[in-house]
Amino acid sequence: MGNFTDLEKTREYFKNDRFATDNGMQIDEVCEEYVVCSLVLGDGHKNANGGIMGGVIFTLADFAFAVLANSIHLPTVAQQVSINFLGAPKGEKLFAKSTCRKSGKNSTVIIVDVTDDTGRDVAQFVGTGFKLGI
Repeated sequence: MGNFTDLEKTREYFKNDRFATDNGMQIDEVCEEYVVCSLVLGDGHKNANGGIMGGVIFTLADFAFAVLANSIHLPTVAQQVSINFLGAPKGEKLFAKSTCRKSGKNSTVIIVDVTDDTGRDVAQFVGTGFKLGI
């Protein structure tokens, strides 16, 4: 796979992504076609209404985007992103699966689908990554 040859090397590189990792996000799967990241939900992820904070969902999706984008080309930074929240999580764990829609000379478009452990669709994130150093 691109810049990271295995799961452990990928985890080692992204351990410095402190906001994501300090908040419990982890990399579960890495291959050429996709990346899966996850998060076990806890009280620290809740908003004032008792639901999961939108920023938590966004950060998990952004993390999965970053892992795949930088696997394709290192370094890649986010140029433009959007997220559609589809439904509140009902389970105890979130999953973010990123897939590459297009990898061009200077940019990469990645789709991230966020679900919970009940199979519920939670969000869809679309990100364009700008490849630095090209």
